[in-house]
Amino acid sequence: MEQSVLIVEDDAKIARLVAKNLEAIGLSPTVAADGAVALDVFERSPSDLVILDLMLPGLDGLEVCRRIRRASRVPILMLTARRAESDIVLGLEVGADDYLVKPFRIRELVARVRALLRRTLPADAASAPLRHGTLVLDAERRTLSVDGSDTPVTTLEFDLLEFLMGRPGRVFTREQLLEQVWGEDRVVDVRSIDSLVSRLRKKIERDPASPRYLQTVWGAGYRLAEAP
Repeated sequence: MEQSVLIVEDDAKIARLVAKNLEAIGLSPTVAADGAVALDVFERSPSDLVILDLMLPGLDGLEVCRRIRRASRVPILMLTARRAESDIVLGLEVGADDYLVKPFRIRELVARVRALLRRTLPADAASAPLRHGTLVLDAERRTLSVDGSDTPVTTLEFDLLEFLMGRPGRVFTREQLLEQVWGEDRVVDVRSIDSLVSRLRKKIERDPASPRYLQTVWGAGYRLAEAP
């Protein structure tokens, strides 16, 4: 079955270029020219990935991202002319998984799409859920339970937590975590890990200001506590 991609882009030329190249690698793209239409399309037929411009007529891309993220963990790639670091950080904080600045190279876009879709593939069905204190991470279903309650997480949040839960007690630098979560083809800098950790703490910690699980090791990086 073809994987579907929702392209939210009001520039018809760019939308056609992206759609054509995604079709060439076997994906099924749908184009929405504004935020309201995109939300309606996604609600009726959720996609496997969303490519989202920020500067849209009506609802802007940030608001579209927020609303999609409330209901879904679908990977979201922001594709925009906004290149300031503050824009990139804000995009990631509202729930985007990756950020690509226009003008872009189509081969890089395709590589990022493939990388995001690979992360959503189910793991080996025989693998057991990871457990750490009251956290239960199911790699097959890609779900997280905290204190017995299902907790929605983004693709990046899941990948970071899965990596750390498999290595409790070990300290990793921001650069190491960037490599594990975003891979080699990344546009973000090391401070993006800080934003990702902050968002994840709000979901897994009873008191994010005094974390028992995801701990900062000053001057070194982060670790998952060995014995929470």
